[in-house]
Amino acid sequence: MNNIFDLAADCLFVESVDAKLATTDAACKLLHENQLKFCTHTKPKSIDLTVFPSQPSLVEPRSLPRRGLATEKGRAALLHSIAHIEFYAIHLAWDIIYRFRDQPEEFYRDWLKVAGEEALHFKMIRQRLHDFDIDYGEFAAHKGLWDIAVLTSDDLLARLALVPRTMEARGLDVTPGMIEKLKQVNDSTSVRVLERILRDEIGHVAIGSRWFRSICSAQGLNADETYISYVKALFNGKIRMPINFDLRKQAGFSETELQSLLALE
Repeated sequence: MNNIFDLAADCLFVESVDAKLATTDAACKLLHENQLKFCTHTKPKSIDLTVFPSQPSLVEPRSLPRRGLATEKGRAALLHSIAHIEFYAIHLAWDIIYRFRDQPEEFYRDWLKVAGEEALHFKMIRQRLHDFDIDYGEFAAHKGLWDIAVLTSDDLLARLALVPRTMEARGLDVTPGMIEKLKQVNDSTSVRVLERILRDEIGHVAIGSRWFRSICSAQGLNADETYISYVKALFNGKIRMPINFDLRKQAGFSETELQSLLALE
């Protein structure tokens, strides 16, 4: 029977995009068939050893050019940036499995489901890029999401607070606006892809919320206060606006958390 931690390593420590996708698809199939083991006596490798493809080239976020959506190149650039986020999100889901051992089996099942859906999103966006005769890797990108993963590699509560519940939750705030802009330029194909991604991402953030609150409860911590303390520590008391209250509530945010985030503006 296959071990989920070995499969995580097979994704995280190989360079090929297609190999990473194939491993993720195979693992999801094994999960569906109840052919996975969830225990191991080995220790995880350092997160610094994680392997990514040589392309795209990675730059500071402020170095990325701003393009409008009226042209195909502008829409392709937007889609490439989303593909990049989804590709790194595959790694984030696998890394939380790989790095944090001795969690309940349901924890690993949840995050493998997330990895599978992130891989599907990436493939959908990649196919749309092919419609523009572009493949993933042809535009520059940034690695902000992975920087947060490295920062939280030894603290599961911090990882849950700052990756699914902060960085990925940002997608719940901004994706509806992207969808509206794509509708304005009559790109219905891209709209359908982003609508699917948004629907799934609500569920992914909700998984992060559920496990964050569960672990806080087990440790006798106030979840709302603990979450805000992590956000303050990372963002120096500031957070980007706007916040989509409705979607974040669907994803497990409390009213107290949302009001506290507004106070950080």
